[in-house]
Amino acid sequence: MSEHHQIYIKANSLLLYQSVFNHQVGKAFLNLLHQLSLTETGLNYKINCLQAYGIWFKTLANFNQSWQDYLIEQILLDDNPFSQQVQRKALSDLPSSLLTATRHDLKILQEISNWNPQNTFNSLPSWQIAHTFLNFFHQSQNWTEELETLAKHYRQYGTGIFAQYKALQWKEALLGIKNFDPIQIDEIVGYELPKETLIKNTECLLAGLPALHVLLYGSRGNGKSSLVKALLNQYSEQGLRLIEVPKEFFQDLPLILEKVREQPQKFIIFVDDLSFEEDDETFKALKVVLEGSAIAKAKNVVVYATSNRRHLIKEYFSDRPRPSEADEVHSWDTQQEKLSFSDRFGLTLTFESANQETYLKIVHHLAKIANLGLPTDELDFKAKQWATRHNGRSGRTARQFIDYLQGELNFTNKQT
Repeated sequence: MSEHHQIYIKANSLLLYQSVFNHQVGKAFLNLLHQLSLTETGLNYKINCLQAYGIWFKTLANFNQSWQDYLIEQILLDDNPFSQQVQRKALSDLPSSLLTATRHDLKILQEISNWNPQNTFNSLPSWQIAHTFLNFFHQSQNWTEELETLAKHYRQYGTGIFAQYKALQWKEALLGIKNFDPIQIDEIVGYELPKETLIKNTECLLAGLPALHVLLYGSRGNGKSSLVKALLNQYSEQGLRLIEVPKEFFQDLPLILEKVREQPQKFIIFVDDLSFEEDDETFKALKVVLEGSAIAKAKNVVVYATSNRRHLIKEYFSDRPRPSEADEVHSWDTQQEKLSFSDRFGLTLTFESANQETYLKIVHHLAKIANLGLPTDELDFKAKQWATRHNGRSGRTARQFIDYLQGELNFTNKQT
């Protein structure tokens, strides 16, 4: 039996890690093995094998990965009974048959990663590329001995989409956000008290302690959303994940909770720019998440919502109770329920409009990070002028000003 025939049989005998070949690269590899394993001969057989090799080569080139890097990455992301259970239990507490199956698969996968089709296609170039990352598998002579290290990796980073992405969005399904805003905690200044409070609440969540749902309230452009995003960048290595839920999908909030409830990671349900119309029924789904229902609260989930409105449900003067036969008898109770919706958040953090002192403090801080090196008087003058001509004093305005100034200075330097 030929070597590639043996490899093909082994690839199809995996017990837990079959899905490592579900990706485009893996499918091209299995197709190559399939073509090589056929007992046919002649011109058509050779052409089919050459075409399969070309497709596999091109697919690897598209993803700019070595074959071994691809395979190891898929193992580290794979969502299977072993990778799921080992996140919650010690290896010694897992069924021995599960551990045996895992070792069986790792042995096969190591053989597959080392297989070189160049022995068959020696007249064609082989795909050679330096490792894009290095980990314990690259340095191991025997992958079956890396079970504990693999278990630690799964516990820290999770599996599946939660390992692949730190930020996700819900649109009838969980979708990964590939290019997430890279803003960092130390870039946000001028709002130290709400910043410190939100950091402590998030650290309680990560530590498995009770954490509160939070409403971040204040005028636009003062760093509410940026702070939540920066928290994710700060703590994602500790298992924090963020799921952004647009308002039109609020009805799916209970479903989202059930999807993440048993995951070992901690989750921020992020709701940006929250407000409701007077007759909006979607707030009831959020109310269930905030207050709970007959189903127990998910202890690994908090809701962080931003809003420009302190009262989240818009109120009109026509809503005020007036004595009339057509009015609800206890209409004031109904109105109070609407107005007190924001009270259902455990914490409300206020981001006040930036005065000139706060605005300039943010400008100076961002200018220091950007290494602009302008004299203080000149920077202050330009910053005040920018705020007057554009969107007023706010953290967002300060960021836009620094971005503009950085581009202007770099362009001027290149011209000279």
